[in-house]
Amino acid sequence: MDEQKQMDGNTVAPVSRRQLLAAFGMASAALAAQSILAGQAAAAAQNPTVSGSTYGGGGTVTGATYNGNGPGSGYPPGKAMANGLYHLLYETVADMKADASLVDGILASTSGYYESGDGGGADYVIRSGTLPEDGGGVISLSANGLQAVLLPGDSIRYKQFGAVGDGSNDDGVQIKKAHAYANDRELPVVNLSGEYWIKQTNEIVIQTNASWGHTKFHIDESFNSRSNPRFRVTSRKSEVTIAFDAATKASFLSQMKPGTTLIPELAPYKNSLVFVVDSNDKIGVRYGYTHNGWNREEFFYVEEHGRLIGDIAWTFTGYTSLIAYPCDDNYLVIDGGTFYMSGTSPGVNGAYLHNGILVRRSRTIIRNQWVGLEEGAVDVSLDPRSGFYYFNNVFDVTLENVRLIPWEQDREGTDRDVPAGTYGIGGARVLNATFRNVTAEGSNVHWGVFGTNLFKNFRIEGCRLNRVDVHFHCWNLYVKDSEIGYRGFTLTGGGDLFIENTKRFGSRFIDFRVDYGAKWDGNIRLSNCRLVVTSGTAEAVALHCVPANFDYKYPIGYGRSIKVEDFIFDYTGIPNPTGVCRIMKIATFSKITSTSARLFFPQTIEFSDVSVVGREKGVRILEIANPLSFHLGKPGGYDANQVTPNCHMRFVNIQSEKVPRQASQSTANVNFLLNALGTAAYDDPYALHPKIDMIHCGDFFGHFKGAIADAYFNQCTINCLDAYEGGPMRGRIVFDNCRIKADAVDDGKLLYSLSAVHGVSFVNCTVHAPVLDGTERPDLLGRYDFINVNNTLRYNHLNTRLSKTLVDYFAGAGTPVEPEFYAMLKSHHDSESISMAKRKGTTAERPAPAKFNSEKGFAYFDTDLGQPVVWDGTRWVNTAKAGDTLHYYTGDLPAAAPGTAMKRVESHPSQEYVLPQAGQLAKYAIYVSAPLASASFTFDVWKNGAVWLSGIAGSTSSSNPKLAAFTGAASFNAGDRIAIRIASVGSGLAAGTYATVDLYVNYANY
Repeated sequence: MDEQKQMDGNTVAPVSRRQLLAAFGMASAALAAQSILAGQAAAAAQNPTVSGSTYGGGGTVTGATYNGNGPGSGYPPGKAMANGLYHLLYETVADMKADASLVDGILASTSGYYESGDGGGADYVIRSGTLPEDGGGVISLSANGLQAVLLPGDSIRYKQFGAVGDGSNDDGVQIKKAHAYANDRELPVVNLSGEYWIKQTNEIVIQTNASWGHTKFHIDESFNSRSNPRFRVTSRKSEVTIAFDAATKASFLSQMKPGTTLIPELAPYKNSLVFVVDSNDKIGVRYGYTHNGWNREEFFYVEEHGRLIGDIAWTFTGYTSLIAYPCDDNYLVIDGGTFYMSGTSPGVNGAYLHNGILVRRSRTIIRNQWVGLEEGAVDVSLDPRSGFYYFNNVFDVTLENVRLIPWEQDREGTDRDVPAGTYGIGGARVLNATFRNVTAEGSNVHWGVFGTNLFKNFRIEGCRLNRVDVHFHCWNLYVKDSEIGYRGFTLTGGGDLFIENTKRFGSRFIDFRVDYGAKWDGNIRLSNCRLVVTSGTAEAVALHCVPANFDYKYPIGYGRSIKVEDFIFDYTGIPNPTGVCRIMKIATFSKITSTSARLFFPQTIEFSDVSVVGREKGVRILEIANPLSFHLGKPGGYDANQVTPNCHMRFVNIQSEKVPRQASQSTANVNFLLNALGTAAYDDPYALHPKIDMIHCGDFFGHFKGAIADAYFNQCTINCLDAYEGGPMRGRIVFDNCRIKADAVDDGKLLYSLSAVHGVSFVNCTVHAPVLDGTERPDLLGRYDFINVNNTLRYNHLNTRLSKTLVDYFAGAGTPVEPEFYAMLKSHHDSESISMAKRKGTTAERPAPAKFNSEKGFAYFDTDLGQPVVWDGTRWVNTAKAGDTLHYYTGDLPAAAPGTAMKRVESHPSQEYVLPQAGQLAKYAIYVSAPLASASFTFDVWKNGAVWLSGIAGSTSSSNPKLAAFTGAASFNAGDRIAIRIASVGSGLAAGTYATVDLYVNYANY
């Protein structure tokens, strides 16, 4: 009978042979039904009115056949059906049981269980038997050892088994029997309405679909059990222990490692959830607890040919247990239902209790349910709950369109606190779980709506939960379009952690659990998420990854890659917030002290478009207190030429905090810190060797100390930066289109220390006056280690500019910025001198060679001389000739009378040379075409029309040409006129003998 027909006491459903067979969900069903039919046939054979077409004898059934059935007194009204079965009608089960005249083979119907129309009406066949009575499937009658055996139709209802729903009866007793009957016959339970109270009853086993619609269940939690749930959803299939021979086991173990996706040895166990456990290998010791660790354990679903669903996270060298749980090949769906919880406690001294549905069947879907407290009730339980929904050892389960509550834990005071976490949803060893449109929210008093261990491939879609909590070994968690409340994300594990378009209320968006090492061994992605900060003084953190310095018995670290984009810290609801805001926070160590185990670190970190709303104060990015021992999974390096990075950190469009004013080298409040001594040794190439990009990140106050890194800044304001600690930073720093402006406490120290082995470069940057103790101080610009206007400039510069404030300050102080200094700002290489060398001035103002690194060819315009001079490596020289040759000749020496001027050139008016600059005569050279044995002639050097150097002897036949140096003073000034005149001519010279004299001039150096 369907829901409508069972409500109608005057409607009689036809009973067919199929219904009879359905009444017996066992191997003897057909035989039993035949026995019933045979019993009716025998009765009919004794009466000639029974139709032969029905029982083989002819005629029709009459009232006389069954002692006067029919209108009038006697049995309830009946009707002979077309198939020949006589059908009796009763108002209640009690009426049917009281009928002492029933005989084997009769069909009977009730219009209700306790009263007509109460929803418990059903169809039965009456037969002799001793089947176990369950109050619904089998009902013992008062007469002759007969039993009424249920003809169930297509589904089962609770009131068919006597559920009362009066608030006093423990309806769980009847509900349990109803499900047992439905399970035995593989029938769904369709109970779309009604109100039931479940008190002491538990272990209601569900193995078929249940449609609960608007059915209301009231659960008395004072009878909650530690080991037995109220409802248990189970499979019909049993686990199988997998036994391999030695060779197969060795092959299997060789494949039990990360990256394996196919294990052919498991092909016979397709459509199974397989668990591999090594109880001899403990991992995941819980910090802060008396805890020896978890067994090394892995599980996955096996598809065709041994294809695995579910990543392998651990490497195994052995195992103590290998079990396959065959999965059902259909989905069990539990749809609808409302659950009212009493909020009370049995008081079992803090043991975890079951109060709802335990799912131990793969491919189970629970949907469209509401779970809450009874009207007017409050949660006063002092015992923790394991979860109204608890999933265990299952694959492919879904919870959707569900409202439930987290439970109270941290109540006001301490006397009513629950001693452990208490959960609305729990679970362990679950692969491919999906929560969709699940709502469970509360206040700070409530604990996590769910707490789990060993969850893999977990999806949360469109949910509003007060907590997402996976203690040990979450692997692949995907959250989308959700809101997470005050208890937040508390996670450890690995694989993919992808959270999209999700809002979190509290102070930490993701809190990686310190008790399990704050570890995530995989990829972390946050996209379009928001942390709605609920405390104005608490530290707000997007990724909080702070383990203890403790041996957790497995590797710990901060992910293999991290990408956070479009993230907002929202302070809108907080008046006057003061708390620090961080994108990521990690521990101060990179190696476990007791074991020397190294923490792993991401190969890529990218934060982009991170902003704060509701206040002006921005965020801090990351502090790495010890980079020496991290393990990146791939090598990097550092040498005299370059850093070879094994980690790329990229921070783009970050609304960074303008930190509180402090000493320039302080590490108390920094936007970014990479801390190491310049002499500190890194463990090996796998330690952290980062390339760091800061692009459009607002105000930056941070330090690289003596660490290894390449750092690039673009469109940032550089407040204070220290790149020296026991030695220079090992790498390079580039500032591109940045504002260089310190704002610090005046402690008398440098505001920037930019020593970097591979150089520091400024490209299109603007230098501003420092602000010290809140006052702009252009006069203390020299506290920037790279600049002292009109004096020194360090590092590489391309188009560096000075702010207008600085330009005006120096102009007003009577020391305007020199063109030479602007030239250095425009283009300067760190191989050049750091000092500004003037290019123009008096002779006394010529720069010392050290100021231009004694560069040969450095030019200086001497205003005293009115001409440029050049440094030749040892001295200043004129930019004109360094020397000259004054050439004179006589064509007919014997004919020259004493006093005759030697010619400079034919027809020259004075035969003199006018010297362009000061100097001195260095040497002279004489040649005579036909010299004598003695001096062929002598000559005088005239200067400015008077004898200057006299009686200089010419060449002889033994020294021709003659080259000799001048002795004595032979200096001259610029503009002096130099001529040579014959003093005497030797006798005996042949006619036509000619002579030449060359004077070699050295001009003076400046």
